[in-house]
Amino acid sequence: MKHLTLISATALAAALALTGCATETGTDTTTTTATPSMDHGTMSASPSAQTPAAADHNSADAMFAQMMIPHHEQAVEMSEVMLAKDGIDPAVTALAEDIKAAQGPEIKTMTDWLSAWGEPATMSGDHGMEGMMTEDDMASLEAAQGTEAARLFLTQMIKHHEGAVTMAEEEAANGSNPDAVAQAEKMAQDQGGEIETMKEMLAGL
Repeated sequence: MKHLTLISATALAAALALTGCATETGTDTTTTTATPSMDHGTMSASPSAQTPAAADHNSADAMFAQMMIPHHEQAVEMSEVMLAKDGIDPAVTALAEDIKAAQGPEIKTMTDWLSAWGEPATMSGDHGMEGMMTEDDMASLEAAQGTEAARLFLTQMIKHHEGAVTMAEEEAANGSNPDAVAQAEKMAQDQGGEIETMKEMLAGL
C-alpha cells in the first residue's frame, strides 16, 4: 500500500508539472502569434494611406502638366498683348479671346492634377518646351501695331500651337492617367484646328 501511494503521489506531481508547462507554453504561443498579427496590421495600413490620385499617373502625365502649364501661360500672355492693342483685325482679336478663354481653365485643371498627384508644379532640370517664344519674340509682339502685330501674332501662335500639339501627342501615347490622356487628345485636336484657321487668316492679311 505504501508503495502504491508513493507511485500515485509521484504520478500526480508529474501531471501537475506537465499541466504547468502546457499552460506556460500556451501563453508563449499566444503571445508569439499576436505579435506578427499586430505587425501585419501596421504594414497593411501603409498602402491604404496612399490616395488613388497619387497612384493613378506616371512620369509622362506629370511632365505633360508641368510643361504645358507655362506653355499655356505664355499663350494667354500673347493673347492679352493682342487684346490690349487697337486697330487689330476683329478675327484676330476673336481668336486671341478664344485662346485665352480655353487655356486659362486648362491651366487650373493641370495645376489641380499635380497637386492631387503629389507632384511639384514645375519640373526639375532643364527641359525645353516646344514652340515657346523667347523674350525678344515677346518684345517684338508688344512693340508691333496694326496688321504687323496681327501677322506677328499669328506667325508666333502657329509655332506655339505646333509645339503644344507635339507635347499633347506624346502624352496621348505615353500617359496613363485617363483624364490627362483625354485632355491631351482634345488639346491636339483643338489646337490642330486652330493652326489651320490661323494659316488661312495669315494668308488673308
